Amino acid sequence: MEDAIELVFIPAPGMGHLVSAVGMAKLLLQARPQLSVTVLIMKLPFAPDSNINSYIDSLLADDDDKDNSRLKLIPLPDALKGHTDMASIFRVFLDSQKTKVRECVNEMLASVGVRRRLAGFVVDMILCSAMMDVADEFGVPTYVFYPSGAAMLGLHLHLQSLNHHALEFKDSDPHLNISTYSKPFPLNLLPYFLLDNTNGIWDCAKRISQAKGIIVNTFFDLEEYALESLSKNKSVPPVYPVGPILNLNGHYNKNRESEKQILMKWLDDQPASSVVFLCFGSGGTFPEPQVKEIAYALESSGQRFLWALRKPPCPGSLVPTEYTNPEEVLPEGFLERTQNIGKIIGWAPQSEVLAHPSIGGFVSHCGWNSILESIWFGIPIATWPMCVDQHANAFQLVREIGMAVEVTMDYKIDSKDPKTNFLIVPEIVNAKEIKFGITSLMDHSTSNSIRTKAKEVKEKSRKALEEGGSSFNFVESFFENVMNNLK
Repeated sequence: MEDAIELVFIPAPGMGHLVSAVGMAKLLLQARPQLSVTVLIMKLPFAPDSNINSYIDSLLADDDDKDNSRLKLIPLPDALKGHTDMASIFRVFLDSQKTKVRECVNEMLASVGVRRRLAGFVVDMILCSAMMDVADEFGVPTYVFYPSGAAMLGLHLHLQSLNHHALEFKDSDPHLNISTYSKPFPLNLLPYFLLDNTNGIWDCAKRISQAKGIIVNTFFDLEEYALESLSKNKSVPPVYPVGPILNLNGHYNKNRESEKQILMKWLDDQPASSVVFLCFGSGGTFPEPQVKEIAYALESSGQRFLWALRKPPCPGSLVPTEYTNPEEVLPEGFLERTQNIGKIIGWAPQSEVLAHPSIGGFVSHCGWNSILESIWFGIPIATWPMCVDQHANAFQLVREIGMAVEVTMDYKIDSKDPKTNFLIVPEIVNAKEIKFGITSLMDHSTSNSIRTKAKEVKEKSRKALEEGGSSFNFVESFFENVMNNLK
């Protein structure tokens, strides 16, 4: 029996990271029939895993996927039950998972049947430092999977290369020159997690130079400037833009099928490109005063809308919930006055909504997966970033790519004042600003450049994955790298 070549994928905890990693694995499996992939799935102890479990179940039940027999999904056991120190939990969690990964790979290699030739680990960027040690123990190379874009990767590496304590915030010099951005990058949009050298992210960036390659969820025509910049940096391993990697098959909790059908029927009844879709990710929520400002803006705009409104987490939890009665946070009479033009929901099958012909614009938190979905369907964006890499993504969309307008770009819910180290409470974005962003987004005049750009980038995203396209060719190049590093 022919030897099977095995790659072990280790995505970071979280649905977005898992979906991207599985998508990347499927791309490789389609390209190389002798390849098998095992995905080791981490689950944070304080986060619910129902969505992840549903996603895994739907993948395993997909009988039409001929590559499923070579794709294994293995949830790692939780070793931190009862751990309550949130400040240290991620480091403790990673240390515990190193042991579980080691045990799982040893068991995999010892199993009878097809002989597996372990070709390497493909690890998420934020796990690089911890899991590279485990790969070294097995004597195999590490490849890094970076689920954000190439420009963000350059920003990440640039900040790590600086002396952290020498990074000063001066009003007289409010920008940084980052090689992967063609325009100066505003200091006030720097991701807070990249400025905190206590969270392990800096260690990961330092070790990335030891990897044999970096897979990035992007495509060449989207980030040509950034990718060419990275290719010229001799300290950066080869970069492989293989995206867009998307979850377009509707893997979600099947218990919500009836909700989905009602939602899609409502969209079917709306004119083409007439609805603005507001969705801020699975974790995006607003306080009541901000919810009311959004509602005022939507009503005064007269724009048809679909709004995924989430309830902030309960005390002691990090997970948003859904409103039993949204009227408790909305302006009095709002639902009645807008019943003919709008719909408020708690959950949305995002990719299927964006694919619907009635959607004409997307007010988004600018998570990278959401951006790639919007690009795939040619939907222009209005930016409302909140945390992690979203502000840098919003800057790139508006200033570099040109397929978005700005509602706001610095609404940070995870930032601290660098001088005082106190958390910054985001200022309320008023209804006038929100209305302006929405009406600009939904302008269908021929002079609207963001719509033209969205259509242009949509076509390029699809060509990238076709045979002979840039991402197709980079998948081939990555696999050649893997084969060249086999021992």
